[in-house]
Amino acid sequence: MRYWWVNQNQTFDHEFNGGFLWSPKRRANNARNPFYEFMREVAPGDVILSFKDTYIKAIGIAQSHCYEAPKPDFGGLGSNWSNIGWKVEVHYFNLTNQIKPADEMAVLKPLLPSQYSPLQATGHGQQSVYLTYLPNKLANALVELIGFEAKKLIQGSQVLDEESIELAAPDINRWEDHIVESINQDEKVEETEREALVMARRGQGKFKRNVQQIESRCRITGVEKYEHLIASHCKPWRDCESHEERLNGENGLLLTPSIDHLFDRGFISFKGDGRLLVSEVAHKESLRRMGVPVDEVKNVGSFTEGQKRYLEYHREYLFLEANI
Repeated sequence: MRYWWVNQNQTFDHEFNGGFLWSPKRRANNARNPFYEFMREVAPGDVILSFKDTYIKAIGIAQSHCYEAPKPDFGGLGSNWSNIGWKVEVHYFNLTNQIKPADEMAVLKPLLPSQYSPLQATGHGQQSVYLTYLPNKLANALVELIGFEAKKLIQGSQVLDEESIELAAPDINRWEDHIVESINQDEKVEETEREALVMARRGQGKFKRNVQQIESRCRITGVEKYEHLIASHCKPWRDCESHEERLNGENGLLLTPSIDHLFDRGFISFKGDGRLLVSEVAHKESLRRMGVPVDEVKNVGSFTEGQKRYLEYHREYLFLEANI
């Protein structure tokens, strides 16, 4: 379990009532933002302290890993934010004892981290921060200040359903359905290509045949039977900027369904030289049971130059890589 701090001055009501955190993936200039990147490290059971209007208003318990999702309706807020970002499902609890950190700086100031601090030395919130990691000493001090209410919620957060909670599907499906609708309405797309594009969404049809020209088996499990394999996009179908990308065989790997799930959700990825990458937030025992060698350095073989470019996108935008 880890502790996080989220600044929600503008979005608290929307995120609290909707039960989520949401951030863009990048800044408006496409530069990385560490406070958006932290979204990729949140895991189910993590504790989130919600800060608004100089007070810690609520405690949230993360119910999912982060996943790609369209920007929610923030009632006109965030007009400069990208339409696609990171989302985490959260179960929030209002606090009766809403503390004001600025009044507690005699205790908190010595505990503020030198990097990615949620607070200024005065106790005011850092305006540039959305989500940031709380070191244990700082988190524990805040919990002590809030009191029994916080301790009880956090103790309860450790008793979670250990089975995977697939919360991403509804948002992703609505997003992809919208893309399918736009493809079907595009008169410039011929019927045969339209069908191929829609089938590529599920890793089948022309896209799978194109991938088969490059790949012959699952890189992790070694399964070769065509009917047991899915053509998995390195740059997701939903993120592709052109129909050519959606059907490009170099934008794909043949994977068994369980490995496709891990790859699509960012729990695993690959370096250009073939090295397997396993996310630090992934549940290692589950991966072992799926046939992923988490206890060794594994190289799955060489990739084409085109595959390397698409895998770079996967590592940059999907892989749940730790920053701390």
